[in-house]
Amino acid sequence: MTLDYDVCYRAIRSRDSRFDGRFFTAVRTTGIYCRPVCPARTPRKENVDFFSEPAAAEEAGFRPCLRCRPEVAPSTPAWAGSSAVVGRALRLIAEGALDRAGINELARRLGVGARQLRRLFIAHVGTTPIAVAQTRRVHFARTLIESTRLPMIDVALGSGFSSVRRFNVAMQQTYGRTPSEIRVRQPASASSEQSVELKLTYRPPFSWNTLAAFLASRAIPGVEIVGGNYYSRTIRSGSDHGVVSVRYLPATSHLILSAPSQFGNSIRTIANRARALFDLGADLEVISEQLRRDPLLASLIDANPGVRIPGAWDPFELSVRAIVGQQVSVKGASTIMGRIANRYGERIEGADDRFFLLFPRPEVLADAVIEGMPSSRARAIRGLARVVADGTLRLESGSSLEETIEKLVSLPGIGPWTAHYIAMRTLGEPDAFPHNDLGLRKAAGAGITISGAELLSRAEAWRPWRGYAAMLLWSSLP
Repeated sequence: MTLDYDVCYRAIRSRDSRFDGRFFTAVRTTGIYCRPVCPARTPRKENVDFFSEPAAAEEAGFRPCLRCRPEVAPSTPAWAGSSAVVGRALRLIAEGALDRAGINELARRLGVGARQLRRLFIAHVGTTPIAVAQTRRVHFARTLIESTRLPMIDVALGSGFSSVRRFNVAMQQTYGRTPSEIRVRQPASASSEQSVELKLTYRPPFSWNTLAAFLASRAIPGVEIVGGNYYSRTIRSGSDHGVVSVRYLPATSHLILSAPSQFGNSIRTIANRARALFDLGADLEVISEQLRRDPLLASLIDANPGVRIPGAWDPFELSVRAIVGQQVSVKGASTIMGRIANRYGERIEGADDRFFLLFPRPEVLADAVIEGMPSSRARAIRGLARVVADGTLRLESGSSLEETIEKLVSLPGIGPWTAHYIAMRTLGEPDAFPHNDLGLRKAAGAGITISGAELLSRAEAWRPWRGYAAMLLWSSLP
């Protein structure tokens, strides 16, 4: 990400919140780096450097400010860099790829060499993949220390550290304080011993009503429920299962994630899934600037600012939903998904009556007899389940959009519409675009249904944000 020195300095002088999370200011005289909105006195221009990533600032020897707390800044979108490989790598790192394996495995998943990946990171991020992963672990650990009552061992493991010793060393090196010293005073609002609550920040505007309506109409009975200002669902992590909730607070620029404390060791994965589900990393100012060049999209943005791409909590679950929804109404697809969950899903004993089913695993549906739909569609679900269960297909962010579409359409029963829909919602691909969708063709033609080819040609000017254009067009339909 290229930073303009003069623009950055003007931004910190005005404390412009629009730049929060896009870059960080390092002050050479204090050895501290801050967010653009830091309330501290603005440093002299000749004493500052700017970095696009906290990891780059820390690699250069600066410590995070204890006042503005860079670790809670809105996250820099993974696609902000000019390298597609770096963007996909950042997504995988955020999902914990370097917690479970090394740089060689990450590079293999991206289809490049480890040395080439390091060079790309130095060029586009200003530091190495390992440094980025370490900084994200440390920052998330501090958030858990200050906002929860989790034991330190759960904080360490939940943040991605392989041991408490490494966790202690990293916190001391970054903050100059031990984890216990950071948790000297526990705020009254801290999570209880039975649950963990975290703030998930985003850049406004945020159209909660549009996103909630989209998710509510597609909610799977017995698995998830959407209310006026909350989303809740059943989840599993290893042998643990339970219910997580996300609440919307209109007066703030964050959501509140609540999860049972038993998920302490996997809380970062849960937080990342929640962020992806509500597309909290989107920088709508940048996206809107591109899409506004089309008068139709400009009017839709003005009418409904803050429209985002709904993600998916479980990529396999969403992929099954996409197959079920082929040539079926939204309501009808939800009913069928509820039947599948009821017959093949796992029941949660003693749970709230509204939440009592875990969606079935791929290995369960691989040989399932699925009724209530054409046999070809049922075969497509079984085929998808088999390749996901045996690892042949990995529904993850490491592949490019083209590679993902190619893999999906090679499966029986999955065409371009389904493949693009899956890529858009499960992999966070902002340029995925199911151009043959009847609703999109009708909305783009202002009531007159245009052809898929016409829509695809017009959408060329919307790249690389065609997925957001699709959501704007869908949201304009009755």
